[in-house]
Amino acid sequence: MGTVSVNQILINPLKRIPVAGGDVLHGIRCSDQGYVDFGEAYFSVVEAGAVKAWKKHLRMTLNFVVPLGMVLFVFLDEQGGLREEELGENRYMRLTVPPGIWFGFKGLFSPSSILMNLADIPHDSTEVDRKDIGEINYNWKAK
Repeated sequence: MGTVSVNQILINPLKRIPVAGGDVLHGIRCSDQGYVDFGEAYFSVVEAGAVKAWKKHLRMTLNFVVPLGMVLFVFLDEQGGLREEELGENRYMRLTVPPGIWFGFKGLFSPSSILMNLADIPHDSTEVDRKDIGEINYNWKAK
């Protein structure tokens, strides 16, 4: 896999098409920059103020989209690089995260947010490392 940096995380603006009765929100196409392959898609509900951290996938490429609410993402690489990104209704984008980067996220502002991940491989508990929230020094309360 080699050395991976938080600078390798891609952020792509997504289309939100106004339609009577409810907008259409694009997520990802197989021709988009950052698309690797399809393994599975899943959704996570993130309550306001809730923090879900820390994970590092060893083989999985992540594609995060937040169609409802707002979520703060925090990424750390092995060289000590830090990157923060907020995604949601007011900043509708897709984050493509290569394997080898530690991450966590926190729900912001609304009662709950919805996070979609389109992953390039199906979930496999043997390809992910985990740490307790206190094992990485980051002040979630400051955000």
